[in-house]
Amino acid sequence: MENEITQVTDKEISKNIIISARNLNVYYGNFRAVKDVNLDVKKNQVLSLIGPSGCGKSTVLRCFNRMNDLILSAEVGGSILYNGINLYSAEVDATEIRSSIGMVFQKPNPFPKSIYDNVAFGLRINGYQGDMDEAVEKSLKQAALWDEVKDRLKDSGLTLSGGQQQRLCIARTLAIEPDIILMDEPCSALDPIATLAIEELIRELITKYTIIIVTHNMQQAARVSDETAFLMVGEDRAGYLVETGDTQQIFTNPKEERTESYITGRFS
Repeated sequence: MENEITQVTDKEISKNIIISARNLNVYYGNFRAVKDVNLDVKKNQVLSLIGPSGCGKSTVLRCFNRMNDLILSAEVGGSILYNGINLYSAEVDATEIRSSIGMVFQKPNPFPKSIYDNVAFGLRINGYQGDMDEAVEKSLKQAALWDEVKDRLKDSGLTLSGGQQQRLCIARTLAIEPDIILMDEPCSALDPIATLAIEELIRELITKYTIIIVTHNMQQAARVSDETAFLMVGEDRAGYLVETGDTQQIFTNPKEERTESYITGRFS
């Protein structure tokens, strides 16, 4: 198995690249889910990962904050550099990485706590010593939720609508001030109005954050992302990267016929 971590120096990584994956392979037991992916993520931009079901989009996404470590059968090979640091080095603490690279999941997952306590949760477990009220307010404002909940902070987060719950989860992620936010189909369970609110929020957040989003919605990828990476499933059932580039170029003049076929709906 290709499970050795490739050593890459930060001199090889451009200054505007915050994440760089090289020869990324992911196995679940004997099954190779992702094959030889090379991908760079630019700072303060939105990168969309698109492709058919089973092509490894979410697997690649979870590699960026070592969420696959939580799957016993998962094994990651290759290297992923984050600001020049190999995320899979033995010296790197996965828990600390998740403080710098936060994640928002497909289904809103607020804790069965108050709105306030949902946002404050990460700060408390990380020993935050600052003004908690101020930090909670700041995060809710960044998530464009403050005006809707400022008079009901003691209410359960579960009483919010689906779209509000997702923005609450985003606020919870923002509270710990990560560099990168990973989003795994964050709008798939939301109605069009809530989806638009999340998309507008994503575009606002890139002034301070880098965002990587997995989406099956081609229109969403075209609307929110600066760059797009298209993955497919090979004959060996492993996901591989077909093409990556500027989103407008990918959607209007892709280099690969396979990319054009997928985007125009000639195969799914």
